[in-house]
Amino acid sequence: MGGNAVEVLLVGLGAGVLVGLMGVGGGIVVVPLLVHYFGFEQHKAQGTSIFLQLPPIGLGALLEYWKSGDVDVPAGIACACGALVGGYGGSVLALYLTARNLRAMFGAFLLLAAALLVRQALAAPRQTETASEGNGAGR
Repeated sequence: MGGNAVEVLLVGLGAGVLVGLMGVGGGIVVVPLLVHYFGFEQHKAQGTSIFLQLPPIGLGALLEYWKSGDVDVPAGIACACGALVGGYGGSVLALYLTARNLRAMFGAFLLLAAALLVRQALAAPRQTETASEGNGAGR
């Protein structure tokens, strides 16, 4: 195992909290930490991240969203089917790329995602309701 078991456990814990809190994929947190903090090669970091995103994260977070009625089952099934096929195809492609090129693509993806989120946040009308008021978190 790359790194100390407690440190790696804390990375997983942090990823789980962020998945439940913000709905971000654990890979956004885990892959950079595994590469830069634990010295994993990009391919191994991505493969490890995919492994950890199996049931431990998904089921716990899904349960809470399910209880609050915030799960669209048909959309989730359709998206999961697409992710199954896309995940296979993407992993085949990733294994043909060099670690350097894969790391650059991953970084570019994170920058694009961040830019789109900032643009959307700045364009949205300001919410006056806080998370503790009303029905749900800032809805």
